[in-house]
Amino acid sequence: MKKVKINREEQIKWYLSDFARFAERLNGGSQSTLHGTRKQAIKQFSKLGFPTTRDEDWKYTSVDSLLAERFNLSTAASNVSDSFIKPLMFEKSAENTLVFINGHYSEALSNLQLNIPGLVVSSLAAAAEKHSELVSRYLGRYADCEAQAFVALNTGFVLDGLFIYVPDNISVEQSVHVIHLADPDAGPFISHPRSLVVIGKNSELKLTESYHSKGDGSYFNNAVSEFVVDENARLDHVKIQEESEAAFHVSYTQFQQERHSVISTVNVDLGGSLVRNNLHVLLNDENCETHLMGYYMGRGRQLIDNHTFVDHAMPNCFSNELYKGILDDKAQGVFNGRILVRQDAQKTNALQSNKSLLLTDDAVVNAKPQLEIFADDVKCTHGATIGQLDEEALFYLRARGISEEMAGAMLRHAFVADVLQSVKDEDVRERLDAKIIERFTLAKKTNTNCE
Repeated sequence: MKKVKINREEQIKWYLSDFARFAERLNGGSQSTLHGTRKQAIKQFSKLGFPTTRDEDWKYTSVDSLLAERFNLSTAASNVSDSFIKPLMFEKSAENTLVFINGHYSEALSNLQLNIPGLVVSSLAAAAEKHSELVSRYLGRYADCEAQAFVALNTGFVLDGLFIYVPDNISVEQSVHVIHLADPDAGPFISHPRSLVVIGKNSELKLTESYHSKGDGSYFNNAVSEFVVDENARLDHVKIQEESEAAFHVSYTQFQQERHSVISTVNVDLGGSLVRNNLHVLLNDENCETHLMGYYMGRGRQLIDNHTFVDHAMPNCFSNELYKGILDDKAQGVFNGRILVRQDAQKTNALQSNKSLLLTDDAVVNAKPQLEIFADDVKCTHGATIGQLDEEALFYLRARGISEEMAGAMLRHAFVADVLQSVKDEDVRERLDAKIIERFTLAKKTNTNCE
């Protein structure tokens, strides 16, 4: 990333003054309990400041390029046509799609046909009015404002986002799709999307989130999500990020699991200039099951950083984590996977694997798998590999009349196939498959040498 001189104190003052203007626009909302939470969070943000590469968790990822720009807070949804949104929808979830433009809910572009007693699927702003007791019970209880500066910043500006509440004993058969579209035509902006998803006992939900861009301009999405998965509940979750390659994307996702719950989440990153995903899971009771899958593809000078933390707090739980990345040109990747097995978490079974494929000599990946085990009856493995395309396999395919471009695409697709197979929604999987193959076949380089 390009090195720039940054005055961090001035940047903090900029966001604090932005908060003052934001609070003035709230009118009566500034007297609410939620605004008290906002003020505490922005106060904590001013104490924490932005992370530097001297912080261990940010050792390989400098945010200086992000801080070099002044982003204006997005105040209203831009004018986006229905014809632009429709191609982003999935056929089977088109009737259950929520659309957010620059962080603001668009009722006109959304389509919600779910009609299940007790089920709430809405914007967070609407839920804060209609279901204030539910929102206040869960919002901000799980994402860490005390130590995470970007979480504190998001919480300080929390206004709109996604809210889903699934009551006990409800299986939502139809998949829900949330589209986050950025329209930077009016200039660089910052939005703070917030998601709160609560799944009751013995209930199930399938959710896909996708981030897109209408233009190539610079902007900053600072997203925070809280998922509460109660006893014997199940969540199938997919997040797709294909934003502008001039965009900044920082996300923090916290999963809270209770007894016998199951989570499967797949995270795919294709866009962004600087991308940082923090994904934390707390297995808070016995017999929880967690599957974390991820794939990222960087080109140019993209930097994509995935930090995961799986906290085994109770016994008899299972977690399986697989992250794969392909880096081209001078792209950089970071994977930091931390597994904590607490003293009471006997009979834990935790697996972690990170594999990276470098297509040029200039691409860089920093991998740091971590195991912290304080129990003595566990089964835990972790590992990281970094390699290049197999020349023999490439020669084998070329010898059978397959073009160099297609042979390279086939090998790369085979490399990520097991991650894509974890996407259970057929519509989503096929769309991802097509996008990834298209990226492979259009790649300028299909060998291991640098031009």
